[in-house]
Amino acid sequence: MKFLYALIFLVLSLVLQYIWIKIQKHIHLTQQQKSYGVNIEVEIKSATPSMGGVVFLCLAVIAIILDFSVDSLIFWSLPVLSGVIGFIDDWLKFRSHTSEGFRSLAKLKAQLILCAIWVIIIFLRGNLALWPGVYDLGGWLAIPLAFLMIAGTINAVNITDGLDGLAAGSFLISLGVMLVLIPVNEFNAKILIELFFMTAGFLFFNTRPAKTFMGDTGSHFLGGALAALCVMNGRTLAIIPAGFIFILEMLSSAIQIFTIRKLNKKIFLMAPLHHHYQKKGLDETAVTLRFWLVHAIGAVLVALAML
Repeated sequence: MKFLYALIFLVLSLVLQYIWIKIQKHIHLTQQQKSYGVNIEVEIKSATPSMGGVVFLCLAVIAIILDFSVDSLIFWSLPVLSGVIGFIDDWLKFRSHTSEGFRSLAKLKAQLILCAIWVIIIFLRGNLALWPGVYDLGGWLAIPLAFLMIAGTINAVNITDGLDGLAAGSFLISLGVMLVLIPVNEFNAKILIELFFMTAGFLFFNTRPAKTFMGDTGSHFLGGALAALCVMNGRTLAIIPAGFIFILEMLSSAIQIFTIRKLNKKIFLMAPLHHHYQKKGLDETAVTLRFWLVHAIGAVLVALAML
């Protein structure tokens, strides 16, 4: 039964993504590249459809309909509403024909409000914990940490989404790690199947040379989904191994901003980290594959240390 369900979800993902790419091309739904970016293949990437993550939202709605329950609604609410915030950002960029959409502070406020409400719901349901057996001061530590880690994960995946296949492939690796970090009961198994095959269907069109980009819609969705899996299962700290490469990417950006503002110098040629290696002349596919490998090794080592 699970095999048939997985197959149906994969076919839906591939078909819907294919149709959506055709629609995006027809209405020229592309995204302007940042003027301060790496400036590599600018014309190609500027012409590539940039809101493939919309299909994630559609598939999440289908998943809710197929398995309607309170738990399902609560789980999918975080990635879907995170994706909606990303969609607004993508749409504003498209309408203004610039690389700037949602104002950074306004987007952050929307993310923080969403994360706060969702964490409170999980806390009231009694599911909130750092890790089984870890004392969390009756929620006083778990609540703020979950709040910060969810918001951080959403933005970390967004920062990582800069090369063909990098974020989507890394997310699939994260799901593999989640198999040993969370209880694989019937509910979690179904969620993992849905997330794996909706992402795999997107990655089929996102590998280099990409036919579509996920945009902020997709990266916010995947970040929310990864965080929701960890937090809803009472394993907030699982975000550290599961989000290993995403955390590294976010740290590289934070370090770069700090050193530029405080020390007036750069640590990296460009942040986040994947662009540093692009600037050094490494091929995009090589960077992506090596980052996948680093993510897999780092995630497994950290997970083993925690188990």
